[in-house]
Amino acid sequence: MRKYKKKLIISLTVLIFPWLTAPFIGTKSFVRFLPVATFANLFIIVFTVIANQKNWFRNNNPLFPKAPIDFTYILGPHLIGTLWIFKLTYGSFLKYILANTVLDWFNIFPFGGALKKAGIFKMKRMSPSMYWGMTTVLSVVLYGYQYIVEKVIRQTNDSQSRSQALKATIQKRSSNS
Repeated sequence: MRKYKKKLIISLTVLIFPWLTAPFIGTKSFVRFLPVATFANLFIIVFTVIANQKNWFRNNNPLFPKAPIDFTYILGPHLIGTLWIFKLTYGSFLKYILANTVLDWFNIFPFGGALKKAGIFKMKRMSPSMYWGMTTVLSVVLYGYQYIVEKVIRQTNDSQSRSQALKATIQKRSSNS
């Protein structure tokens, strides 16, 4: 029972602690980068389901033991970390890729090692290096996704601005007649 409580406290800390930093992201940045963070989490969810079927790694302490995915990590550090990385680096691909690569390395090796020692998480049929490579490739895909999202939003805003300007011009001309 005592070991279960220790693991539960660790899992809850991993879930809740990142959310304590969320107010510092700012509402505008949170909303701006939420689509890419959601897309990243969707990818990780699908990956985790496949990984569980292939026995690539094992989570010994999910908050929801019957669920095939670990919401602790996905809804905690992964979601909030993605928002922070994009807030701090988006606009400079080099800065983004360096920050993401370094943070993923720390997440997989030292943090993953600590979770392994605590008996919470263990890589089995996938090496930490393979996982790190996958997350690095994913980071490039995510940057491209955010670029497309921003481009679509800009085009929509430009189109709306032109439409509003045209309406104002028509109204002005009709009131002058």
